[in-house]
Amino acid sequence: LAQAGSVGRLCQNGEEKSRRDRSSAMAQQFYDAEFKEGLTVKTVKDVEADKFIIAFAQHLKRQGRFEIPKWADVVKTSKAKELPPNDPDWLYTRTASMVRKIYIRGGTGVGGFRKVYGGQFRRGTMTNVFCKSSGKIARYILQQLEEMGLVEQDENGGRKITKEGQREL
Repeated sequence: LAQAGSVGRLCQNGEEKSRRDRSSAMAQQFYDAEFKEGLTVKTVKDVEADKFIIAFAQHLKRQGRFEIPKWADVVKTSKAKELPPNDPDWLYTRTASMVRKIYIRGGTGVGGFRKVYGGQFRRGTMTNVFCKSSGKIARYILQQLEEMGLVEQDENGGRKITKEGQREL
């Protein structure tokens, strides 16, 4: 019975991997389709958010400049969550989402991202209340993006996109 459970997990992991491969192929397909239709994509705002985030997360993963920390597979994204994310590439997805948000609205800092990625904290029989997300994750991603040269600290607080970051996006 224990072996059957591990085989079931292996099948789920295999299915999950094939699903990820399909989603990355679909992301590239949508990204390429935007250019094939004759549409002139000039900025990040011209591409739909979900398609851009999936495509840029794959780009970050292929590039290999973004370092994944040891704690990424066990950390929760908020105190309101019970388990860590199921997707092993969740940090790339969060990074792509944060880069897009900084591109669209510069000057966002760690506190702003904590509020954006926060959610409802379910407290059992008591009413739900809003809970901010983890600041460590947001801070780590912003520090990695600064090392890569995509964002820089804004003089008015928060982060803003660099010229190289605009070029890469």
